[in-house]
Amino acid sequence: MADVVRVEQEISASPEQVWALISDVTRMGEWSPETESCEWKGGATGPKVGARFQGRNRNGKKQWSTQCTVTAAEPGRSFAFRVKAGPLGVAEWRYDLEPVDGGCRVTETWTDERGWLVTTLGKPVSGVADRAEHNRRTMAETLGRLTTAAEATDTGTAADA
Repeated sequence: MADVVRVEQEISASPEQVWALISDVTRMGEWSPETESCEWKGGATGPKVGARFQGRNRNGKKQWSTQCTVTAAEPGRSFAFRVKAGPLGVAEWRYDLEPVDGGCRVTETWTDERGWLVTTLGKPVSGVADRAEHNRRTMAETLGRLTTAAEATDTGTAADA
């Protein structure tokens, strides 16, 4: 059975504002403590189902890249992508947003899609032995950073009315 990790955060910003930040993968390095950068590939310039991007990651001295494909892109509601290392599946990352009084709740979900080989190579490549626990910690940090950015720039919450 695949590991699934979920972390939730309420943000005092509109779902549309938060979605715009999350779905701009070129900014993912601002939120994620492990992602250094992401770049749209194959002519893609923004979030839509089927768009591809490359992620560059770092954990200490370990560095690696991944190929990602957007699997959900519903403004104000959801953004998701599948991650591969070469031809091998790694994970699905998903962000679901729901309105709450004064803003929205973001649920970040990581679903492990690694087979035996990618799981075995995980620690030597990334320096992480327990990927689920590591991701739980970094996801909380990611959502904290996202909250700071969204709340500093939001112009559309009920609190502004």
